[in-house]
Amino acid sequence: MRSRNLIWSFDYAIRGIVYTLRTQRNMRVHSAVAVAVFVAALALGIGGIELVALVFCVGLVFVCELINTAVETVVDLATYTFDPLAAIAKDVAAGAVLISAVTAVSVGYLVFYNRITPFAQRLLVGVRTGSAGLTVVVLALTGIAVLGIKALTLEKGSSYLHGGWPSGHTALAFAVASAIGYSVSSAKAMVLALFIAALVAQSRVESEAHTIPQVIAGAVLGFLLATATFQIFWR
Repeated sequence: MRSRNLIWSFDYAIRGIVYTLRTQRNMRVHSAVAVAVFVAALALGIGGIELVALVFCVGLVFVCELINTAVETVVDLATYTFDPLAAIAKDVAAGAVLISAVTAVSVGYLVFYNRITPFAQRLLVGVRTGSAGLTVVVLALTGIAVLGIKALTLEKGSSYLHGGWPSGHTALAFAVASAIGYSVSSAKAMVLALFIAALVAQSRVESEAHTIPQVIAGAVLGFLLATATFQIFWR
């Protein structure tokens, strides 16, 4: 049925967005990341053309995800068995989402790089001069909490190596990224490595191997492991 007026058209559009948020996990992930990006932008005083670039990239990712959902729905409606052409349609739509996400991450890196680097430099100095004891205590508490949550939430038939708390891939990625920054004493290298580690975390969520809290736990655990190691042995 065709919309009778402009208000109905908006209503249909909002229904589509809400449906995608409710049914598509990736859309919820993109929304959470977008909120974090804009909060960081406000906190760091980002404005002008850089803010426009962030808004455009976030909108681009949302549009691609909506189109991807529409394509998947139409394909599922039109086919009842496996069809190579249907698979191609879904793969191409998913590829559009991937390209838009990579573009958004690249723009985010360019926008936030110069603003995050000073914080990373102060962190490097603090780690060099700070007490290793506090980091070890925090690391121990984090590890105990993560293991306790994993023991309580792991479902029957699940593997400790796939899914659950925390994300091992994310922990390893953030540990390596932090180690790179500490070993070369470069805040710029650490920021770049952490952005790459964030892509690993996103891939774990996109593949539905882990939830956002699980990759966050992995990121914190990996970062603390690297920090404790360098505070104890790299003085």
